[in-house]
Amino acid sequence: VQLQASGGGLVQAGGSLRLSCAASGLTFSSYVMAWFRQATGKEREFVAGISWTGGSTYYAGSVKGRFTISRDNAKNTVYLQMNSLTPEDTAVYYCAAARSTPYITTPAHADYWGRGTQVTVSS
Repeated sequence: VQLQASGGGLVQAGGSLRLSCAASGLTFSSYVMAWFRQATGKEREFVAGISWTGGSTYYAGSVKGRFTISRDNAKNTVYLQMNSLTPEDTAVYYCAAARSTPYITTPAHADYWGRGTQVTVSS
């Protein structure tokens, strides 16, 4: 199983980025997916999650209204559209997959992790 995250980079405050996570080696539509992030010196935290079909999404309070998670099961890819970015969003962003739970809200729920992509927001 491989989860390959991409799309990170350096952006000014108020800007936008779109992250992608391409999955291989698993039946993608059987997995709930989520994005987490980890800032330097902090624990990994939940950002957003999405159900098997994409019909249900849920967010951390700190990103609700600014970030949008989506998935394309035909392309085995999950996305994270990030708008109105602030320096507090600076972190390494990871995608995660789980099969045995309908939700991923903590790292313990995940069966697989991607390597992460760095997002840096300058003020």
